[in-house]
Amino acid sequence: MTSDAAMLSRAAGMLAAMGTEPRLRIMRLLLAAHPEGCVVGEIGAELGIAGSTLSHHLEKLRAKGLVDVQREGTFLRCRADTAALTQLLGFLYAECCTRHRVVDPAQLACCRPGALAPSRRPSTPARRSR
Repeated sequence: MTSDAAMLSRAAGMLAAMGTEPRLRIMRLLLAAHPEGCVVGEIGAELGIAGSTLSHHLEKLRAKGLVDVQREGTFLRCRADTAALTQLLGFLYAECCTRHRVVDPAQLACCRPGALAPSRRPSTPARRSR
């Protein structure tokens, strides 16, 4: 498989993994909590997702390289893999915004200063001391 075909396959898998509302909410929460991430219990409490369901979603995201999970004593800490997301966004950006200029980067909310009002950003979970 060529590197372009491999990246296409990887990008499709990553997008599919984020393709459900709960997983997209998890990713937004982990990005809002970057770089510390969240322990699994915090994610469930913040998003109102039951433990077994949350485990299923986190495994799908972990399997596609979008989330890193590390054990900290009795806790599992999850972090968004920003390197993988950067690669995915770069892959999409290369086609839409550089080569063919289909999308003007200045029109993207993430690229305009002040475009994302604080009320539209995902809330940051309350940090609990252990």
